[in-house]
Amino acid sequence: MMKKAIFLSLIIVFTAAAALADTVTVITKENAIREYAKFFAPVKATVRYNDRLEALSMEGDWYKVKYGPSIGYIHRTAVEKRAVAQPASYARKGSSVSQSEAALAGKGFNPQVEASYKRQHPEMKYGLVDSVEHYPVPERDIAQFIVAGGLRQP
Repeated sequence: MMKKAIFLSLIIVFTAAAALADTVTVITKENAIREYAKFFAPVKATVRYNDRLEALSMEGDWYKVKYGPSIGYIHRTAVEKRAVAQPASYARKGSSVSQSEAALAGKGFNPQVEASYKRQHPEMKYGLVDSVEHYPVPERDIAQFIVAGGLRQP
């Protein structure tokens, strides 16, 4: 009987702790959970728009978070404490959002705004911009660029 009471007490404690944990939602298209609270720290996990992370603590401008088995840091500007709308371009199976929600999530840069820029500047090669958006840059190359350029973290 005593073992049963202890077991039930432990379940209640762990359930209460989980319920009290803050959840933050990723508001960027893609971001990284980093090993320590620096922008160019090694990446432990990659998160995407609308992923939910368990916020363990706040250290300066960085949240210490848990995402699946990974525990690390993400900058406060990449997350919000509320759920966010999910644009169709980031959609996962079975979800939909309005154009206005997608524009809001993209901070106003939607297909209509892009079309307006293209009309105003027909000499620009927007196809090149689109291709650059999908060009992968390894973390080690970014770190080398920072060192070579003498850049400092904010």
